[in-house]
Amino acid sequence: MGELEVRAENGQRVIEGWDTVFKALAAEPRRQLIVSLVDAPADQPVPLPESAINPNVPADPERLRQELRHQHLPLLGDQGFINWETDPLIASRGPQFDHVSVVFKALHETSTDIPDSLVIGCQRLERERQENL
Repeated sequence: MGELEVRAENGQRVIEGWDTVFKALAAEPRRQLIVSLVDAPADQPVPLPESAINPNVPADPERLRQELRHQHLPLLGDQGFINWETDPLIASRGPQFDHVSVVFKALHETSTDIPDSLVIGCQRLERERQENL
């Protein structure tokens, strides 16, 4: 295999990796769950559906529970981003968790550069979270 072929293969792997991460983060319940796991101690599971609900947008817990079990948790689990159990319904960090958590850590570090329309609610949530600690 020539150098160009190796570079193309490596480049394709990187593209597929980022596509997988962004697909995993494309839905709010999955983003909220990852944020909840980032905030929790590394070895501690988080309860569901509570940990997948955006506090600013009330959700029907039973409907979300079904969506989590049949859609969101399998997608995150199949990629190794999380581990999950059904009784009780909980999630914990998976072996590839750092692949998705790094996105939120990078966003947090550069939050002053993000357009206001994308972070106004996040800034308020962060202040509320800090006040409750």
